[in-house]
Amino acid sequence: MTETAFIFPGQGSQYVGMGKDLYEKSDLARSLFDNADSVLGIELSRICFEGPEELLRQTKNTQPAIFLHSVIIAKLFDRVSAGMAAGHSLGEYSALVYAGALTFEEGLRLVRLRGELMQRAGEKEKGTMAAIVGL
Repeated sequence: MTETAFIFPGQGSQYVGMGKDLYEKSDLARSLFDNADSVLGIELSRICFEGPEELLRQTKNTQPAIFLHSVIIAKLFDRVSAGMAAGHSLGEYSALVYAGALTFEEGLRLVRLRGELMQRAGEKEKGTMAAIVGL
């Protein structure tokens, strides 16, 4: 017996333009982007679609952007029922929403707060993060 799993990504998979095609082609995606803008009180959709990259790379924006994109993709695969979900770092929150342990709005608020706190900590204690892509 084969079980399907959804594995959600962490920070580092963001890019300017992410989700724009989904927003333009899917009522579901449009609704979730619009809801996220309203819940957060920022134009996350504009940051995702237009950048600039420096603004999208700010952890306080990156984390809700990736979370939102991940939740949209999972919801668009509504015909696929995964028996399990997991996520790398930030992706854990998308997995919790997929599993029904958190609502979309709860997850979005938590991820925004997480990103703000991580950004503040990174500004206080300088460091860096690297993502290996295409290995």
